[in-house]
Amino acid sequence: MHSRWPAWPIRCSNRLPATGCRSTTGSSPFSGSRPVFTCFFKESIANRAGLPTTSDIIISIIGMTSLALAVYRSLGLPLVIVASVFVFYVFFGHVDFMPDAIQWRGASLGKAMWHFWMQSEGVFGVALGVSASMIFLFVLFGSLLEKAGAGNYFIKLAFALLGHLRGGPAKAAVVASALSGLYSGSSIANVVTTGTFTIPLMKRTGFKAEKAGAVEVASSTNGQLTPPVMGAAAFLISEFTGISYPELIKHAFLPAVISYIALVYIVHLEALKLGLQGMKRPTITATIAQRLSGVLFGFLAMCILAAVVYYGLGWIKVAFPNLTFTVASVIFLAAYVFLIGLASRHPELEMDDPNAPLEELPRAWDVAVTGFHFILPIVVLIWCILIERLSPTTSAYWATIAMLVIVLTQRPLKALFRASGDMGNAWKQGGHDFVQGMIAGARSMIGIGVATGAAGVIVGTVSLTGLHQVVGEFVEFLSGGSIMVMLLLVAVMSLILGMGLPTTANYIVVSSLMAPVIVAVGAQNGLIVPLVAVHLFVFYFGILADDTPPVGLAAFAAAAISGGDPIRTGIQGFAYDIRTALLPFLFIFNTELLLIDVGPAKAVFIFIVGVTAMMLFAAATQGYFLARSRIWETVALLLVAFTLFRPGFWLDYVQPPFVDRPGTELIELAGEVEDGGTLRMVVSGPDFDNPDKIRDLTLVVELGPKAEGTDRLFNVGLMAMEDGDKMILEEPLAGTPYFPQLKGYDYYGDESVVVSKIQLPAERIAKEVFYIPALLLLGLVVLMQRRRQTVPAF
Repeated sequence: MHSRWPAWPIRCSNRLPATGCRSTTGSSPFSGSRPVFTCFFKESIANRAGLPTTSDIIISIIGMTSLALAVYRSLGLPLVIVASVFVFYVFFGHVDFMPDAIQWRGASLGKAMWHFWMQSEGVFGVALGVSASMIFLFVLFGSLLEKAGAGNYFIKLAFALLGHLRGGPAKAAVVASALSGLYSGSSIANVVTTGTFTIPLMKRTGFKAEKAGAVEVASSTNGQLTPPVMGAAAFLISEFTGISYPELIKHAFLPAVISYIALVYIVHLEALKLGLQGMKRPTITATIAQRLSGVLFGFLAMCILAAVVYYGLGWIKVAFPNLTFTVASVIFLAAYVFLIGLASRHPELEMDDPNAPLEELPRAWDVAVTGFHFILPIVVLIWCILIERLSPTTSAYWATIAMLVIVLTQRPLKALFRASGDMGNAWKQGGHDFVQGMIAGARSMIGIGVATGAAGVIVGTVSLTGLHQVVGEFVEFLSGGSIMVMLLLVAVMSLILGMGLPTTANYIVVSSLMAPVIVAVGAQNGLIVPLVAVHLFVFYFGILADDTPPVGLAAFAAAAISGGDPIRTGIQGFAYDIRTALLPFLFIFNTELLLIDVGPAKAVFIFIVGVTAMMLFAAATQGYFLARSRIWETVALLLVAFTLFRPGFWLDYVQPPFVDRPGTELIELAGEVEDGGTLRMVVSGPDFDNPDKIRDLTLVVELGPKAEGTDRLFNVGLMAMEDGDKMILEEPLAGTPYFPQLKGYDYYGDESVVVSKIQLPAERIAKEVFYIPALLLLGLVVLMQRRRQTVPAF
């Protein structure tokens, strides 16, 4: 391991010396000061909460300094600078040169150090807890999978399947990065892992250096948005939003798949524009009927196997609850031995030299059969999470155990099936893979651990100073009440805040500062968005910072491999990622893309429409569909894509989404809502910080079981009283569900806080009606471009 930003000249090898490298791992002599200190003095610390002693302050300063050094040695200056700016604000937020809009009274050394180091709202907060309890297991799982040979297997499989198509190596790079993104925790690591092989091959088939690097950057960046790991941020999102991990996977799945399909299509369009051909595929001896029957047989076999496993284990779980684990283990081992037996009949996949000539692609089946067993631990992981509904930690534990079994035994079992007689060496190699996988997992966790610790400083600053409220007021002022301008400002700020940060720290920073802004400003302007959509919005733009100049670390990594200019690579990569930047805006307004309150049939329909719309958007941004597009055709494609994605935009102009009823009908309407239903109301009243300002807030109240309106409102902490033509809202008690949203009002001023109106859903035509004119316009574009088409579209 070589330190990229040494604090002093030290060369670190595989053996860590007693000094120097220790700080790279965060294990400096003082890095354990807090756990040891709190272990011995936990009772006295609890008794003097908020009243730090001199020793508390000294220990906290030592710990903060050690953390800063660990971050600097493992991740470089960017995160240290960002965290230092926030710490500076804590101490000097009151000085005169600070803008009035963001000034605060400042904190003493004792208060700040106690907040950052001695309690759970700073460094040792939710983020570091999730990192230690959940993220490490997934990182270890990914490292073991990589050391077992899965990374090389996924790359070879992608090339065997897609290499013969136009721009085949680039399409294979996208698919390989998507597969690596299933377990990778870093877009930069993804670029280095898959790009070392894919970028040279893309250049040899005709892509320029910058475009080859940009394709890899765009696909690797998207890997951080792909469930189930999502760059190790999935568990943090689940924790911060309060949504279960399986639900989060469901919400994040469709946008990630749509984005990847669109990137493959962008690569295809680039190949069409450059006139590229695919690589030579192996000679096919089977007839078309034999190939079709093989595909059909494989599909049916997978369906039957899935049904047997799902319903078989489900029946066993009900009939013999104590035997379920044993039966599942036997099924796993039987499948593993069977797949290893198949793999042993074929030679091992060797790491190819990407600069060596590749005259003919390998057969897809010959590649696929060598690594089917790598999919088993992923199946175990998904099964435990989605079917058994186990916790992410327990699911990762069992998946890692399954992976350990494969790492240790795959080589000996292959030697046994091949009767090579070299069992001793096979066991030795398996043990070596296991050790190297454990080491790689620990090293990968270094950056994540210190990053989440440093990000805890930022979260602590936000909770201590109320900075998110200041940022919200600033964004509200700049946006002038426009929701779209507000979202654009948040997107740009998320890009800036995410520059140079690893995935986990990136999410923590942008979510702690930007997510509350969307929730608060949106509610004031009538936009009620599910919290998971808000967090995914800022997460998407934070991740896109990896390919955004001038920092774009993934772009620099790709340029180092391709030999191209890193800034141009980043600009081109971001151009490819415009489709990804579009998705967050779409699912803010159309939450069906996140499969929220959507059934299976509707989900399939949304997927088809979403893929079609995103491909049309990609064609518009590339200026090429069936032929090079004219300006009006590009505008038409953008209009069609927008309509397919958000038909409700046009419907809102034709028919308003809500029927307004006077606020005085609140109690009556609350009593009429069905069991578990919701009631949308607009609350108006003087602002607590600025009593002369009357602000509106849209609130969606979840009402409980059927009862009198007054009782249903009281049960959720709301107390209202009719006074003439007004419905006055009393101050909610702290701890009630809607206290956080309503605490910003002045309930004791001259003006009362009132429910100004109730908004009931209007009966409207189906929004899908607007697909008809969109498809007619698309047909016109196809008709016009067919006349100019010179090469086949596929």
